[in-house]
Amino acid sequence: MATVDNIRNGLIGKILSIRNKDFLVALDKLIASSSSESNIIELTKEQKIMLEMSEQDIKNGKLISQEAMDKRNLEWLNAM
Repeated sequence: MATVDNIRNGLIGKILSIRNKDFLVALDKLIASSSSESNIIELTKEQKIMLEMSEQDIKNGKLISQEAMDKRNLEWLNAM
C-alpha cells in the first residue's frame, strides 16, 4: 500500500507534466475547496454526549493509564 508521501510525490510529478491551464485551474479549485471543508467536522448528538461524559469522568478522576488499559486488554484477549 502506498504511503501518503508516495501518493503526494506521485501527484506532484503528474501535476508538473500537465500543460492544460484550464485543467490546472479546475484542479486548484478542487483542492482549495476540499481542504477548507476538511477543517469542519460536524459531530453527531451521540458523539457530543460521549465527549461530555468523558469530560465528567476526567473531572471526577475516573481515569486509567494507557499501561493499565493495555494490561486489561491483554487479559481480556487471553481469556477468550
